[in-house]
Amino acid sequence: MYYPFSWLRSTLRLAVYLLIFALIGWYLNDLLFAVAIGATLLLIFNYWHLYKLNRWLWHSRKMSPPTVRGVWEHIYEGIYYLQRRNRNKRKELGELVKRFREGSEALPDAAVVVDAKACIIWCNRLARLELGLKWPQDAGRRLDNLIRHPAFIEYFHAGDFRYPIEVASPTNPNKTFEYRVMPYGNEHLLLIARDITRVSQLEAMRKDFVANVSHELRTPLTVINGYLEIMPVDDSDPFMKKAMKEMSAQTQRMQNLIEDLLVLSRIEASSERIYEHVVKMPAVLTQIEREAQALNKDKQHTIRFHVDPTLHVYGVETELRSACSNLVFNAVHYTPQQGEINVYWQRTPQGARFAVVDNGDGIEQAHLSRLTERFYRVDKARSRKTGGSGLGLSIVKHVLSHHNSQLEITSTVGEGSEFFFVLDNELIAEQQ
Repeated sequence: MYYPFSWLRSTLRLAVYLLIFALIGWYLNDLLFAVAIGATLLLIFNYWHLYKLNRWLWHSRKMSPPTVRGVWEHIYEGIYYLQRRNRNKRKELGELVKRFREGSEALPDAAVVVDAKACIIWCNRLARLELGLKWPQDAGRRLDNLIRHPAFIEYFHAGDFRYPIEVASPTNPNKTFEYRVMPYGNEHLLLIARDITRVSQLEAMRKDFVANVSHELRTPLTVINGYLEIMPVDDSDPFMKKAMKEMSAQTQRMQNLIEDLLVLSRIEASSERIYEHVVKMPAVLTQIEREAQALNKDKQHTIRFHVDPTLHVYGVETELRSACSNLVFNAVHYTPQQGEINVYWQRTPQGARFAVVDNGDGIEQAHLSRLTERFYRVDKARSRKTGGSGLGLSIVKHVLSHHNSQLEITSTVGEGSEFFFVLDNELIAEQQ
């Protein structure tokens, strides 16, 4: 136990001890010799206790200190107190590490911790099973030397971990893993590998099903539509006339739906790199403007295009054309007659911005977050009337996702809507 005045008592004891030898020396008429004898004995005493302290610290297995008196008692007690405190801290730290390891072993994903040089520091049990790591044999080895998939190595060395990457398992090529890397501590990285094989298979099955069914339906619909066009219509029978007109309209609508499904499937399966080709957007928008004016004969809208003629971007031209035309044609279809539509393609500090602004009926806020869902309709009756497939904005969403952008929508009921997206400055192609 610590006493606040222990050092004062020890100093008084030392003073009394030296005073006794000084009195003896004064009595024997040799003060200096007597004090020297006392100091020598004191030095031998302290060296003896230093030897005992060294033996206790380095060779004794006992936790408790030996029994001593004076200032050495407080030194032993202080060291003993520090040892107990450090022992408790080590115990608490050990419990914390144990709980961390138990928690990490319970994770449903493989987890690996690496340092700034990509050397493995720790991994959990799933990482050893799914990634083929061996512990502790692989401790200190570089992660990119153990997971040798080219796509993963490129992703890991690029250092851009904002998005995960999907690659085959290093131990089982039939499995697909999603790798996600995030900062961990000051100079460490945490790799999380999740098995998404089932999800990937279901997504592939869905895409194949949509593509195959859409392709198989095209031929019978073309045959039906062809026969409907050549069948004679008796103008004297209003029922047959209406039936033929309705059948032709619905057949055409189904053909449009199938075409949109095929476009969506191609976009989802696209592996074309967006940085390989320059898209001359002014020319693309000029063609879209001509098509919009052709659709506008019955609606009599005022359509204005505000296009920067020098603004070109990197991307996939067919996809960007599809996204922009869907937004423009939607405005033409759903804006009430004699409305006003403005289309903008301009350079902004954030990047290249495309926007379609109309003064139509507007859309309630509750619908905005769901507009890009497949077949979602705000007004089913109006969509049937216009012949929409319900896939246009879904196509736009996938195109923009491929170009690292997203569709933004602002709308006020009774005033109009604005649909816009921004392509990053990195995608702007400067003129040579």
